[in-house]
Amino acid sequence: MRAPDFWWRRERSTLAALLSPLGAAVGAATLARMRRPGAEVGIPVVCVGNPTVGGAGKTPAVIAIAKRLMAKGLQPAILTRGYGGRLKGPVKVDTLLHSAEDVGDEPLLHARAAPTFVARDRLAGAQMAAQADADILIMDDGFQNPTLAKALSILVVDGGVGVGNGLCLPAGPLRAPLAPQLERAQALLVVGEGAPGERVARDGYAAGIVVLRGRLAPDAQAVARLFGKRVLAYAGIGRPAKFFDTLRSLGMLPVATRAFPDHHVYTQTEIAELRAQAEEEDLLLVTTEKDAMRLAGSEIGQELLGVSDVLPVRMALEPQSARALDRMLAGLGNG
Repeated sequence: MRAPDFWWRRERSTLAALLSPLGAAVGAATLARMRRPGAEVGIPVVCVGNPTVGGAGKTPAVIAIAKRLMAKGLQPAILTRGYGGRLKGPVKVDTLLHSAEDVGDEPLLHARAAPTFVARDRLAGAQMAAQADADILIMDDGFQNPTLAKALSILVVDGGVGVGNGLCLPAGPLRAPLAPQLERAQALLVVGEGAPGERVARDGYAAGIVVLRGRLAPDAQAVARLFGKRVLAYAGIGRPAKFFDTLRSLGMLPVATRAFPDHHVYTQTEIAELRAQAEEEDLLLVTTEKDAMRLAGSEIGQELLGVSDVLPVRMALEPQSARALDRMLAGLGNG
């Protein structure tokens, strides 16, 4: 499902206004659920979540935190529900055995960085990770879920869109009202630049939490390979337009773009259309790492992936933010 455009406009539309009473009820119910006490699993839990639905850079943030913890000699594990996968878990992700169809696209990326566990039942997944000798758990998403007690919660926001119109589902993208969510977090990570992100950052400062800043840094080799090239860019992520803008900013020429919903599973027809358009217009196909994970899971997807370039990205924190994050991580029970 693709998020409606009116969610991301600061000016509230008529439809948003009509839906706002329902959004208020949804937000209140979510806040009530968030107040329930969570279970302890014997190791600290770091939650990396979103105040809104949609992509914001959470996956590279989780990977960056895992790498920072490993650099300090710790043994982190990553816990995720495995959106889009068929396995309910708990199961440890094996990149040689599992495909995106099994566990979802994000867990395959996570598993490249640290042991990763997929579980619809977060408590069962956390217990499996602890039994596998993890000494700290990074939970991808689940900030609004009360199942586990969290030692540190970091909310991630896309600086380009912030929290949109500031309303709760279905009137806007917020899962619950922003201010109470910020009050329950210890840090806010604003990814990329933009006035919407600055507005949320000010709310974070007002709430007295640590405001971190970062950006998505593309792989230098891929950038050099694609610089100045005419491309057909396609993506099925939270905000495909952000990917397309990134390509332009890096000196690539996205002559054509195709945007698909987040976690989209490409059909044979779509794959054939992409290949035909690229050939007809003499364009290079380029996509994201998350899309590559999904494509690799099927024979027809592998055919498209075989003729596509992939642009990996990593989370690059500003130096001051990196130091602040390290201090928070060091303050955890086993840190």
